[in-house]
Amino acid sequence: MSIVVGEVIAVSGVRISLRIFEDSSLETLFYEGVKYRGVSLREHVVIQRGFIDIVCLVEGEYLDEKKLEAEAERTVYVRKVDVRPIGYVVDDKFFEGVKYMPMIRDKASLLSELMVSKIYGTEGDIQLSIGSMLKENVPINLPWAKIFNSHLGIFGNTGSGKSNTLAKLYTTLFSEKLEVLKNKSQFVIIDFNGEYTEGQILPANNKQVTLLDSKKGAHKFKIESHHFWDAETLSLLFQATTNTQQPFLRRVLTGRERFKDKPLKNYLEITFERAFSAGEPKPDALELSREIARMIDCEELQDHLYGITYNAKSKYFRDSAGNYYNSEGNGFLTHLKPIIDSHVDLDGLDQFNELILRCYLQLCSDVVLGYAQYEHIQPVLARAKSSISALRKVLEIVDVPPPPHLLHVISLKKCKNEIKKILPLLIAKNFYINHKDSENLKSPPTRTLHIIIDEAHNILSEQSTREHEIWKDYRLELFEEIIKEGRKYGVYLTLSSQRPADISPTIVSQIHNFFIHRLVNERDLMLLDNTISTLDSSSKALIPTLAKGCCVVTGTAFDLPMILKVDPLLQGHRPASDDVDLEKLWATPPA
Repeated sequence: MSIVVGEVIAVSGVRISLRIFEDSSLETLFYEGVKYRGVSLREHVVIQRGFIDIVCLVEGEYLDEKKLEAEAERTVYVRKVDVRPIGYVVDDKFFEGVKYMPMIRDKASLLSELMVSKIYGTEGDIQLSIGSMLKENVPINLPWAKIFNSHLGIFGNTGSGKSNTLAKLYTTLFSEKLEVLKNKSQFVIIDFNGEYTEGQILPANNKQVTLLDSKKGAHKFKIESHHFWDAETLSLLFQATTNTQQPFLRRVLTGRERFKDKPLKNYLEITFERAFSAGEPKPDALELSREIARMIDCEELQDHLYGITYNAKSKYFRDSAGNYYNSEGNGFLTHLKPIIDSHVDLDGLDQFNELILRCYLQLCSDVVLGYAQYEHIQPVLARAKSSISALRKVLEIVDVPPPPHLLHVISLKKCKNEIKKILPLLIAKNFYINHKDSENLKSPPTRTLHIIIDEAHNILSEQSTREHEIWKDYRLELFEEIIKEGRKYGVYLTLSSQRPADISPTIVSQIHNFFIHRLVNERDLMLLDNTISTLDSSSKALIPTLAKGCCVVTGTAFDLPMILKVDPLLQGHRPASDDVDLEKLWATPPA
């Protein structure tokens, strides 16, 4: 039994009108020791239709005037409410959807808080509760298996509480299932603002924290060699053009793979011999040779090469001592080869310098053979040198991947914008490809990978004009592949952003579950309206006015949208994103 508060007076489509009894307008009621919420906006009522209880959500209310015939001068105001059916209860179990509709004069009753928690929550041994329903104040146990088996979107303006929601969600998960997650799942946080590097989510000694710094280079992200020596990756890192520069980089990598067992010094010697024994010497080859000598820091080779001049009229090389370099190779064998043999040592070259050196050697060879023109390839080499200089501070190329960690936080707070643009792509690709290869199309996957990107609009923006179009297209294509294909490999994305409209619509459309905090921008609201099919109109209308810490939760894991008030984390566990307390900061100092 429950408290009867009204009756059905109109049914039109899925819109139902109720007349509320005069004594049923209290905010809170108690019946047999059970607490009930009164009839108001976004509260719930049950309409009895035989043995079926139709659960409805209150979406509007109004007063209707009624003249009494016995007392013509007296006007009575009748309270009426509009409700929308959201499901039904059979045998104390809730089912979503409109299957039954009431009839006129059917009675409407209040819904107990216990039943509300059953409708919106889930039962089980693992309690994933991060807050309570806003109006009912009923703690909700979220369906953790459905949430973490999906892509998540956490959106909200600055100061709306989205960082706390993200941290609370994963803090609660680890507190409940820490031991069983080990060796079965891996969590990676790409942290743009350094919000999760201390005691957040897990204690600092239980997680791997990589603090990347473009200046100091104390911590470095370890990337496997085969991920770095990849034509596609390098083409995009260096913004190589499709028709000329990308084929050039592929020739560099092909040559390295073909002659991987040969010393690099042999390649340098062959290239110099080709340049200085050519039938028709190329002045660009001389300039490239000088640059190579500077690159390997060989003073003897530099001094000799700077003494060589090119005669444009007769087309020959001659050194300062009057020696000629002819097609028979005598000049090279007599004067250059001894210097290379005695003074060139490339054994201590790291892979970054090796890449640049191989690029210059390849260009020198291509120029001599007529495969490429210097002015077409030189720009990509300039970009390569610039990128490598920055990447060296934050990347370490390894042959064997490091052991996986349950939680790996990678902070980009102290990185330059150039690195913040490049590195998340490399990180995500590195983890995704490794996980994909390890699973090898196992069905179902035996391990899962969860990539969490805070401030995701920084790297998933479709509107960005700060980068080459080729790079932007590839960046979006990679993440679109992860979000579209990753699920079959057990790879899931969690995206947190204050500007969801800036994120590629393709990516947003593939997100399964959402935690939406306050958003006021019309573009953001329009994106949500066009993307999220489970978001009803009444919940959407609340988004611009949500208080801090409150969010609309909706998606495939939930039968119905709900308004959740997320519990704040304690100091030391919440993300390092607190607002400045100006009252304390600007307080008058004590006399």
